[in-house]
Amino acid sequence: MNAGQPFRRADGGRIDRSTLVMFTFNGRSYEGHAGDTLASALLANGIRTVTRSFKFHRPRGIFSAGFEEPNGLLGVDVGSGMIPITCATLMPLIAGLRAETQNSFPSVKFDFGRIFDYTRLLWPAGFYNKIFKWPNWRTFEWAIRRTAGLGALPKGADNSRYRHLNTHCDVLVVGAGSAGLNAALEAARRGEDVLLVEQDIEAGGSLLFDPTGIKGQAPGEFLDAALKELRAAPSVRIMLQSTVVGYYDHNVLTIHDRSAAYRGDASVETYWKVRAGRVVLATGAIEQPLMFGNNDLPGIMLAGAMLQYANRYAVLAGRRIAAVINNDLAWRTVIALQDSGVEVASIVDVRGKISADLVAAAEARGIDCHVGATPLKARGSRTVRALRVATSDGKTELVQCDGIAVSGGLNPTVHLFSQAGGKLRYDESRACFVPDHCAQALDVVGAAKGDFVMPENYRILPRTFAPVDTTTQWVDYVHDVTVSDLELSVRENFVSVEHMKRYTTTGMAVDQGKTSNLNALSVLARLTDQLPGQVGTTTFRPQFMPVTLGAVAGNRRGEFYAPARQLPAHNWHVQQGAVFDEYGGWKRPAFYGADRRASIREEVLKMRQAAGLFDGSPLGKIEVKGPDAAEFLSMMYVNTVHTLEAGKARYGLMLNENGVVMDDGVFVRLAGDHFLVNTTSGAATRIAMWLEEWRQCEFPRLQVITNEVAAQWAVATVAGPQARGILQSLPGMVDLDNESFPHMSFASGCFEDDVPFRIQRVSYSGECSFELSVPSNHGEEYFQRIMDIGEPNGLAPIGIEAILALRIEKGFLHVGVDTDGMTNALDVGFGGIVANKKTDFVGARSLQRAEDQRTDRRRLIGFEVENGTVLAGAHFVSGKRIRRSEGFVTSVFESPVLGKTIGLGLLERGFDRKGETIEVFDDDRLATARVVNPCFYDPDGERMRG
Repeated sequence: MNAGQPFRRADGGRIDRSTLVMFTFNGRSYEGHAGDTLASALLANGIRTVTRSFKFHRPRGIFSAGFEEPNGLLGVDVGSGMIPITCATLMPLIAGLRAETQNSFPSVKFDFGRIFDYTRLLWPAGFYNKIFKWPNWRTFEWAIRRTAGLGALPKGADNSRYRHLNTHCDVLVVGAGSAGLNAALEAARRGEDVLLVEQDIEAGGSLLFDPTGIKGQAPGEFLDAALKELRAAPSVRIMLQSTVVGYYDHNVLTIHDRSAAYRGDASVETYWKVRAGRVVLATGAIEQPLMFGNNDLPGIMLAGAMLQYANRYAVLAGRRIAAVINNDLAWRTVIALQDSGVEVASIVDVRGKISADLVAAAEARGIDCHVGATPLKARGSRTVRALRVATSDGKTELVQCDGIAVSGGLNPTVHLFSQAGGKLRYDESRACFVPDHCAQALDVVGAAKGDFVMPENYRILPRTFAPVDTTTQWVDYVHDVTVSDLELSVRENFVSVEHMKRYTTTGMAVDQGKTSNLNALSVLARLTDQLPGQVGTTTFRPQFMPVTLGAVAGNRRGEFYAPARQLPAHNWHVQQGAVFDEYGGWKRPAFYGADRRASIREEVLKMRQAAGLFDGSPLGKIEVKGPDAAEFLSMMYVNTVHTLEAGKARYGLMLNENGVVMDDGVFVRLAGDHFLVNTTSGAATRIAMWLEEWRQCEFPRLQVITNEVAAQWAVATVAGPQARGILQSLPGMVDLDNESFPHMSFASGCFEDDVPFRIQRVSYSGECSFELSVPSNHGEEYFQRIMDIGEPNGLAPIGIEAILALRIEKGFLHVGVDTDGMTNALDVGFGGIVANKKTDFVGARSLQRAEDQRTDRRRLIGFEVENGTVLAGAHFVSGKRIRRSEGFVTSVFESPVLGKTIGLGLLERGFDRKGETIEVFDDDRLATARVVNPCFYDPDGERMRG
């Protein structure tokens, strides 16, 4: 034994003993070897308790040696920051690695949270659904949030790097055990493009530790020969330390590739999207635990895992162990453990009849065999010390041990198969669920198919729980679910497998049923007098293993999380001192200057007194053309379209099928069969897609086409008393005289430098306003030209916040702000237009419903604040002791022009309440306001039309 690693064997294993690797665990330094995992290194150093359980904070130790590990979930830092919930059994040991226990305070050895274990009867399944209803959730929320979760999110910036990559292949083989290697070899020999993916640090699977061999060939010989041939094949790619975590339609799979992180490369994690012609699932099988008292103590481990630690890592999982099993395959594993240098004190088999050859082989090695016995309870506190057993003759025996190897048989790893849409069937001879059929192009091979042993050489007994207190028998180690929780679920009639899962949380989150589902389904079947096949299975969903959110996001972080589009004249706005914000997916100037409030106020006054230059480029621009264009748009708008003359514009409202307002804007008739539809900037793409959907799916008979052209034009909006004179000075501009070019007119032409333009006279500010469109590549040039001409006349750049304030003064609607998901056309004052329209339109029928015709609906109103402070989102209330909401404030602004605070809102019976004083409630503050006409400024529209 190694003095520094007391549980490390003196020889054997696949580790590199010449390379010493130092790491820390909970602040203390330890040593391991190259080739170790974090789990094997911890075990080699004699560390039994590595973490605390989620709910009851019970001590937990390493339970497995692979991806099924439910306990060894630690915080790990390999140099780029602490990553929570890292599986210690898959984490290769890296020099300088720092690991920490999660979910314990003040330490893993002494945890105050253990009080929940001592009061366990107070916290059965579903307690959180019952207890926290009284007096209310907020009373307990602070405590729940402090105790919830297994780990904490990293603090500060994430220093890791992530990337997304795409690839394709003829054959994707998942798993590089013997079955996966054979499948990859067969495909490579056919000349197919093969991608072999293995989540371990090296290929081989059970070949790395199982001495059995393949058809008389030594495991090492087969593995070396197979890898040599695959690496020499030009059409084969091998990915290690990579997990296939998701299987989607059309053979699209996702891979979480962690290999670069462990090489120290700059790109730490890669999230692959693979499109495969055919998929071979060689994902192996997961050994299942058995249920008895305190079966979660540190030192209790899957038998196959103990063998892997002994033969692959040269680590003893215990100095003297007992084995609790129910199948022939486990006997061979335990006997191999004894041959590997692990002292096996006793084998406890719950079956009454065992092959004489197996018993003889065990007894020849000095192993005490208990056939037909029942494991009752493990003894110990921080680690297992003994096992109490009921022998076949009715006596009770105490087996002294510091480890217990458990094996309830194998269950195929069917998660990816199920994600692919595959169906499972229960195989009674193997007492597990095996793949049945799937519509996608995939094959399942090896243990993943159930071919881990012949039934006659397996003879497994269905799993059951021990005849002791069921509150001490653990089914789901991740969520602290016991047999008693399943019993409670059945008593409360949560007998559907999906209901049971959610009521007890069995098989959820990190575990995904890997070591819990089969036992849970077996218990549920017994409690409901069914067979496991009749109970069915839960639904397996991506991700198969935990994936860092950074890997899923890739480079979509910071400014790249949702990249905002830049205006054609973005650089010009920067030069003008714009402060940018995101509006509708565009990076737009919110205001110009240093002080937000003062700048917005000044910009409002500038436009009212002289002129303002506003960038309206993001507004949607969709050209609709064809002989039936007018008929098509008439169906899309509440407004009448066919009466609009060429060169004229009209304000329109769009509704969805339920009559709810979805967008508004001006539409222009460019020619008899040609229209330009302007939408809000945030809905531009959505409306373009919506129009195209209706054109193709509902009105295919109409001869019309749509084309989104927003990106082709930069729009400079000039508004204010001086706007006409400024734009008229541009060489080549059309006559903008009020008689030649009245409000709601459109024209096009070319400037003297041959730059084409479009100009329409529409207003969102209530001032005389012109929207000048030039090709996007001339945007900066013309913004500067307009500024050069207009600046001597008081022209100033105007941000979107000032524009939104100006439209409040005018009472203009802002869809999505002044409307919600229930606001219909009648609620915003379009009743007369709807009544006068003679032809059908989208949403018309819905507006005839009694619900939409109610007179007490929330209608759009204007209000003036009389007393107090009002913010957007505040509620209009009635009642004194119990306040009832009658609507809410949608927009509010302290107008420097009017000298008072004004706003818009949705108020019950709002159209009939003009002149009424109402109360406005927000955050325990009460204010009063008077309902008025929404148009506060220039109600006759003289400035806009003059």
